[in-house]
Amino acid sequence: MNFIKTTTIAASLFVSVYGQCQQHSKKQVATQKLAYTITPVNIKNVKLTDEFWLPIIKKVQEKTIEYAIHKCEEEGRLDNFLIAGKQKEGTVKGQMPFDDTDVYKIIEGASNTLISEPNLKLEKLLDSLISIVKIGQEKDGYLTTWRTINPAKPPCTWVPVIEGKRWESLQISHELYNSGHMIEAAVVHFEATGKKNFLNIAIKNADLLVRTFGDGADQVHGVPGHQIVETGLVNLYRITKNKAYLDLAKYFLDNRGNPKNHKLYGAYSQDDIPVVQQKEAVGHAVRAVYMYSGMTDIAALENNNAYYNAVNKLWENVVTKKMYITGGIGSRPEGEAFGKDYELPNLTGYNETCAAIGDVYWNHRLHNISGNSSYFDVIERTLYNGLISGLSLDGKKFFYPNALESDGVYKFNRGQCTRQSWFDCSCCPTNLIRFIPSIPGLIYSTKKDILYVNLYASNTANIALKNTNLEITQKTNYPWNGKISIGVFPKNETTFILKLRVPSWARNQVLPGDLYRYKTISGAKTTLSINGKSIAFKIDKGYITINRKWKKGDQILINFPMEVKQVVTNEKVVDNKGKVSLEYGPIVYAIEEIDNPMAFDKITISANDTFEVVKEPMLLEGVNTIKTKNFKAIPYYSWSNRGVGKMKVWINYEK
Repeated sequence: MNFIKTTTIAASLFVSVYGQCQQHSKKQVATQKLAYTITPVNIKNVKLTDEFWLPIIKKVQEKTIEYAIHKCEEEGRLDNFLIAGKQKEGTVKGQMPFDDTDVYKIIEGASNTLISEPNLKLEKLLDSLISIVKIGQEKDGYLTTWRTINPAKPPCTWVPVIEGKRWESLQISHELYNSGHMIEAAVVHFEATGKKNFLNIAIKNADLLVRTFGDGADQVHGVPGHQIVETGLVNLYRITKNKAYLDLAKYFLDNRGNPKNHKLYGAYSQDDIPVVQQKEAVGHAVRAVYMYSGMTDIAALENNNAYYNAVNKLWENVVTKKMYITGGIGSRPEGEAFGKDYELPNLTGYNETCAAIGDVYWNHRLHNISGNSSYFDVIERTLYNGLISGLSLDGKKFFYPNALESDGVYKFNRGQCTRQSWFDCSCCPTNLIRFIPSIPGLIYSTKKDILYVNLYASNTANIALKNTNLEITQKTNYPWNGKISIGVFPKNETTFILKLRVPSWARNQVLPGDLYRYKTISGAKTTLSINGKSIAFKIDKGYITINRKWKKGDQILINFPMEVKQVVTNEKVVDNKGKVSLEYGPIVYAIEEIDNPMAFDKITISANDTFEVVKEPMLLEGVNTIKTKNFKAIPYYSWSNRGVGKMKVWINYEK
């Protein structure tokens, strides 16, 4: 996804991550100039050749999108637009008031695919889907099909109906959530194609929202029950420059926790206190990270320090007290919600796939303000573990929650203890479609004459800096080993700054804070050479900074030595006492019963164990496994692709 671009230059660079925020006084924080000074390199300029990520992206593009469209047809998602537009007879199909958004997210993911590579057949398919969406839109711009079809009969019993009026049940109706996903998709489609057929639908709807909501006597006073319209409106503002959209996004955020505006929804919806006073991540995890993303947008675009201070406190709380080793967030099945600090159960841990996706969006925005690698440490951990775990290896089965343990009996995945082919609430499958094709846009970012290399994956990218254009290449087998070859090809011999991120695992840090730590500090050192000559370096904010005159064909070799590492948890996490988990590079490992059928529940790791990393190209589409005399471990993301069985990430430790 392409995030907000702005030409505002920050007066200074503010770092706000755990362990560093104390370097700045309260006065300095209060006067900090904020902006999105760092711009992600658009996915159209990054051509992946990577053996890890390219197959996953192609799987989504070639299998999952088609599969999801078929499911939407089968379950009446498309029919609802036709019925709402009176081009087809019938009643509401589906079970959720937000079923429309599955169609929008498919369009967004397919549009990201078009940005990467033009495809006339796919573009025509999207035009067809958009024409169906347009049929369901009311004349004034309103677009929520279930309410248009029959306002008195929502598709589910948990949406209360009083008079069948619009906006009467904002806490649960998802009318604004529907608008948010629709607007987000329309912006990406416009960026992909230049066409306005979907953008015009979004603008018409957004204009209705601007007229409808506000403090005026004839306006609706209220906020969304489920956040995302805020970021949609901000992105629409970015495209159209219509500040009314940005103002409405801020109105929705400003009035959360304001009892004078509406009857409060409570902590579940992050609507118990004003957003600038929130310090702890509470309630529904997906709602929360979508809201935090919107707050970060307002902080950057309006130089709003109150918002920025709040999101930094919330980020610190999430990362240092409420994040799973896989990057997953939201520990409670009840309410799909954050638990208390250090409440991180494994068997019942929820870790909704949508929450992992939303957390990446949020952390990317935070990086675009500060340039601190801690945000990409979270992104990388989430991407390789608790996010892609949501998608099966065949691209047609899914995890809604992502547990860290399975007993083969507890049906944690919405009625199953393994992956499912679909859900009555299908937000996670279509959110994976929305997000995964956008991954190349995370790899690089720029600021004037600074190029950030944030993630490592084989690719060729064309990048524009302030004083030069250049091509940069990566060749690597990351995440299976830590050797990366980078080629730099500026148009002209030019001086600029290249920043190479050193992953936190290569700096002996699991995540910022003391929630996790490695049992043993590794003595292995990152090495760097340019054109065959070893280079001494320092690491600043997680990056190696190289400032030099670059010429065509300069070659960088960087090596992050990988070894099996044991992770232990803060003792306040009661479920992990006396246990360790295993990592190799950025990958978190798990033991699965199918590989360890004998006495699975008695498997332990001892102080005397030695670990062997084995490349197994025929297993799980090609993985590195970890073996000891007692067990075999596989990458966590690949578990539950071989039937029902037990699994553990955290293993009992014997001294």
